[in-house]
Amino acid sequence: MQLYTNPLSPFCRKVDVVLRETGLRDDVTDIAAVGHPVDSSQMPVTLNPAGKIPTLIRENGPAMFDSRVICRFLDDLAGTGLCPDRNWDVLTLEALGDAMSDAAVLMVYEGRTRPEELRYTPWVEGQWAKIERALDALESRWMSLLQAPVNIGQISVACALGYLDLRHEERNWRAQRPALADWYAVFCERRSMLETHPAS
Repeated sequence: MQLYTNPLSPFCRKVDVVLRETGLRDDVTDIAAVGHPVDSSQMPVTLNPAGKIPTLIRENGPAMFDSRVICRFLDDLAGTGLCPDRNWDVLTLEALGDAMSDAAVLMVYEGRTRPEELRYTPWVEGQWAKIERALDALESRWMSLLQAPVNIGQISVACALGYLDLRHEERNWRAQRPALADWYAVFCERRSMLETHPAS
């Protein structure tokens, strides 16, 4: 199998972590891809009409996307149980982590792709407000599930937090969230997280 990916993307990192947790990393060859909505020339647009990564090419069947679908496919292939069927809490936790990543990426796009005179600070702060609400919910509501045996919800949240450290470190997401910060520090010691730590 082949995977269009970029190690700096939280969604691609999520798939890479799952590849390592499932023992399938050696079965997939990475293809570097880079781009954004304004320039998708290096993205796999013929395979994924949305022009997004990660995109997985299987030996049989059409290309597969997005990260949630790919992770479920890999988990099913390996039979590891990272994506428990009908566990709505785990799936909701994954959605929360993905929403944080999405908002954080949109903040980066605003600064990188929009001309400076057209950038809209209230929109950027609105994205950060989504992230802060999610962080507060994780601290107050989701710690018990975060501390359960490893699952796709934890992986999604951890990759989102890693992206906040990478691109929005000055926002200091750890402030007033000691339980979440402590959990993340421990989770980051997993081999799959250490091996996928994004470069700056």
